[in-house]
Order: sequence, then structure tokens, then C-alpha cells
Amino acid sequence: MSIQVRELHHVGFSVPTQLVEPMHDFYRQVFGLSADPGRWHIPGVPGYFLDMPDATQLHILGSDGVSPYAQGEGLDPVSNHLALTVASLALAAEELRRRGIAFFGQRNVAAAELSQLFVRDPAGNLLELRQSPGD
Repeated sequence: MSIQVRELHHVGFSVPTQLVEPMHDFYRQVFGLSADPGRWHIPGVPGYFLDMPDATQLHILGSDGVSPYAQGEGLDPVSNHLALTVASLALAAEELRRRGIAFFGQRNVAAAELSQLFVRDPAGNLLELRQSPGD
């Protein structure tokens, strides 16, 4: 069985905190992307969620070194990543375990109802798996 992906939710760029505003200005001025006014407050991580025309977002995440949400070496959810919305986080976790693929989770960091799983692909790219609230 494979994990059912519903959509590409966002791409997250981790940048030094002093580059958060220049990054926002660049994507706003050059590409016309506007900031999502409903961006969740993530304590210790300044940034922007920029809306793309297809409802996908670009997340600019300010971090100087390892974030307070890191769970060990290479286990920092504020790192550069690709986020996929999946049909079921529980089934995704079950499938990752079945395949012997290491992952870590986060709960209630950006929003009370948000749970996330993070996994690395064979090339080391970080993937966030998320489920839409209410699903």
C-alpha cells in the first residue's frame, strides 16, 4: 500500500532571520506573491506564508541555526522542506513503519489542530506530511 497524497501544500525555505524581510520583498515584488494574513504564529520562527495562484504556498521560515523544534541531528522541521497533504497521517505513519522508514512527528506547534510527520527521502530531502484539519 502507498501513502495517498492529496496535494502539494507548500515548499518551506529556511533562511537566516535577517533575510526574512528581503525574501518577502523579493517574492512580493518580483513574482507578485502576497502574504497569507492568517499565517500561524510559530514561536521563535519569524516568517511569511506566501500564496501561489493554485493555493500552494511558499513558507519563508526564519531560523538562525537549529530551531527550538528540532528533535535531534537532521530532525529540524524548520529546515528546507516540501509539504504534502495526505489522506491520513495515521495510515502514513503505519506505512512508514511497515517499510522501516524513520520519521518524526510534531503536534500543536503552528496551530492547535495541526499534526505533522517528517521523513527524509533517499537523497536526504525533508518531506512534511500533513493532514487537513477536519479530515
